[in-house]
Amino acid sequence: MGDTTPHLADPAAAALQEGSIEAILKVLRQGERFLVCSHSRPDGDAVGSTLAMGMLLEQMGKRADLVAADRIPAVYRGLPQADSIRTALRVHGPYDAAILLECDSLDRTRLRGLEPFFVINIDHHATGQPWGNLNWIDREAASAGEMVYRLALAAGATITPEMATCLYTTVLTDTGGFCYGSTRASTFALARDLVEAGADPLRIAQEVYFSTATSKLLLLGAALSNLTREGRLAWLWVTHQDMMRTCAAEEDCEGIVNYAVSIAGVEAAAFLRELPESRIRLSLRSKGRVNVAAIAERLGGGGHENAAGCTLDGPLPRAMEEILAHLRPSVSGPG
Repeated sequence: MGDTTPHLADPAAAALQEGSIEAILKVLRQGERFLVCSHSRPDGDAVGSTLAMGMLLEQMGKRADLVAADRIPAVYRGLPQADSIRTALRVHGPYDAAILLECDSLDRTRLRGLEPFFVINIDHHATGQPWGNLNWIDREAASAGEMVYRLALAAGATITPEMATCLYTTVLTDTGGFCYGSTRASTFALARDLVEAGADPLRIAQEVYFSTATSKLLLLGAALSNLTREGRLAWLWVTHQDMMRTCAAEEDCEGIVNYAVSIAGVEAAAFLRELPESRIRLSLRSKGRVNVAAIAERLGGGGHENAAGCTLDGPLPRAMEEILAHLRPSVSGPG
């Protein structure tokens, strides 16, 4: 198996990462019962890292309650032990600690009742901040799952085929199929280690990318009918009526923005979805030159440099003008 900090060349940075890992392991070894959760509207990294953390705690002889505010997307329900994640809006202790994966605040979980607990904040987003009682921020990690993997290695845990499957899913999805800027040589080394531990890359890729619901394709058609390009910028959107007409679920919106950013010559793209309460959910992508995380953070959101999001006030035309006003300067000038 690989080094626990394979991508860190700076000894001081590596020592800081190791210190965070040891501090977390100390809490885990001393405690007995833990809560594990991630952000609302869970994606592949949120689901896979939550499951892998639960498996790690189980190996350590601990009790782990895995909770999410929203249901697990259908594409990830086939992951090992996926049914162990309970859907709830409020949590009840006692817990020795709450482990929050890739959340920039308690509010990001959309779970109530977290305030009394000791919070371990594990995050890899470019906008990650040390807001918890114990914080491990690694903006160089490809996924939160990578951080769980390193934690498991440091704990002396066995990377089982089930754990490897969950962790490989986090890496595959959070790098956009190894396409985003977070992909490094160490990312492929991690993928290799996980395959050697039992992850089946072909089966995982088929379940993630080739198990599309009909409703998602119908929604994609609606979005593509609105596709607009302006030089190095492209955007597309769907209304709440589009969602209803196509019988689409929230999870069907995942990845639609990638069709806009995939256009030759486009540097940044946005996908806007109208919510029932006239709020607008925004997904941003870029090919590397534009830091969409910084734009999302200014608007109350966050994420990665090349993949981020936030929620804006409606109506849709107003939100569209707001995000275009932020994006246009970022793609202007020489390429």
